[in-house]
Amino acid sequence: MEEKNSKEAFKKTREAGLIAAGALDEVAKVIKPGVRTDYIDEICYQYISDHKAYSAPLFYRGFPKSCCTSTNHVVCHGIPSGKILKEGDILNVDVTAFKEGWHGDTSRTFEIGEVSIKAKKLIKTTYEAMMKAINIIKNDIYIGDIGATIQDHVEAEGFSVVQDFCGHGIGKQFHKEPNILHYGKKGTGEKIKTGMIFTIEPMINLGKYETKTLNDGWTAVTKDKSLSAQFEHTVGVTKDGFEIFTLSEK
Repeated sequence: MEEKNSKEAFKKTREAGLIAAGALDEVAKVIKPGVRTDYIDEICYQYISDHKAYSAPLFYRGFPKSCCTSTNHVVCHGIPSGKILKEGDILNVDVTAFKEGWHGDTSRTFEIGEVSIKAKKLIKTTYEAMMKAINIIKNDIYIGDIGATIQDHVEAEGFSVVQDFCGHGIGKQFHKEPNILHYGKKGTGEKIKTGMIFTIEPMINLGKYETKTLNDGWTAVTKDKSLSAQFEHTVGVTKDGFEIFTLSEK
């Protein structure tokens, strides 16, 4: 792990993370029924460019846009398009800023107008699960502790944790070891160490956890077409805990 204990790694990730968070703050200002998902993509692209950074998803393994927009039963990797958001939709926007060689990766699920009580509860539970997991992070805990914390909270609320996608190490590379599963058993997996940087990004379904990927090769959806929500932060492990690099200044 060449980035371990590196002050530079934390500083650079913090800079990239703040830009990514700022892009989502810009999205939050305009998101409402009638907005197209490719307009959201333009906002993210412009904001990141204006802050002298690049949108990491753009052309990553052939991905055609600057952010992912995943509505309703889309779990992740939805491609921005002419799709118009309507009252009652939920939408996850996932952005990654790449600045001076380092990545900051974050996502939020937004409510479009008035959403159902079930959708509200799903979004709230997903956010809580992510934050509960982040709050246990410190040197020498097991990766399995993170997954168990998320799974316990989510299943207690009657929802399910997607198992086909996970969090990941991040730094100079967009995706790297270790994989951070959002389900699992306490005390299993490798131990996390001071200096590590990774994402926690649980995807939580209203129905069953199974997903499938559509023919575009990117868009992942719930097999049972139930709603799915996601939140994501990039975090670093410090001597006595953690730092969240993608917290909004707001």
